[in-house]
Amino acid sequence: MTFALVMFWQGGDALTEAGRGKLRALLGGLPGVERSILYTPAKASDLYTDDGAGPGLGVQIEAPSLEALEAACAADGALQALADPDFLPELAGAQADQQMFVLRRYPVDEAQMQTPAGEIACSYVVHYPGPAQDYNAWMTHYIAGHPPIMRRFPGIRGIEILTRCDWISALPFARAGHMQRNRVLFDSPVALTAALHSPVRHEMRADFHTFPPFEGGNYHFPMSTEVV
Repeated sequence: MTFALVMFWQGGDALTEAGRGKLRALLGGLPGVERSILYTPAKASDLYTDDGAGPGLGVQIEAPSLEALEAACAADGALQALADPDFLPELAGAQADQQMFVLRRYPVDEAQMQTPAGEIACSYVVHYPGPAQDYNAWMTHYIAGHPPIMRRFPGIRGIEILTRCDWISALPFARAGHMQRNRVLFDSPVALTAALHSPVRHEMRADFHTFPPFEGGNYHFPMSTEVV
């Protein structure tokens, strides 16, 4: 099983190359962590949605145990550096949130990235704040129906569904309570746009209209994606 700590920052300035380097070093040195993902804004087009500007920065930290993530978030944990305005001055004034999840991965037919020169991989990150009227019915329907359709997107390289769990953290960031977050991965923003304008996008929309009742809507953001 894999767990993920997800943090997003709204506001602040764009991450500088120096800041990116410091963040890479911090994330790469976390004990017990399998990998981390660094998200920054990207541009892509969707046939059905335009949710405006996404978060200025996002981080997804993955580990085989919840305890490893909780240790990083402890009062003496390494991630406390993110709350220090001197560590990443570009985040001064930004508002951050945090949430831990169970991370579920689903198969794709071609997982090997083929990112063009000068491009960076691109994720479509989707937030479902919730709540659902019946969370079990919601998850049963979503997991059974949506990933098989996602798999048919041309050029898709990865599918993840993140579902809520309880966690301990001493980070001084707001605690989000999304019922679910998703991520689909592509070689570039161009590849993501091509997928979101393909016939599969119509299938996704049709399935969306069969979802069990839920509140809170959903939000879609293209994010450049760097694995640390």
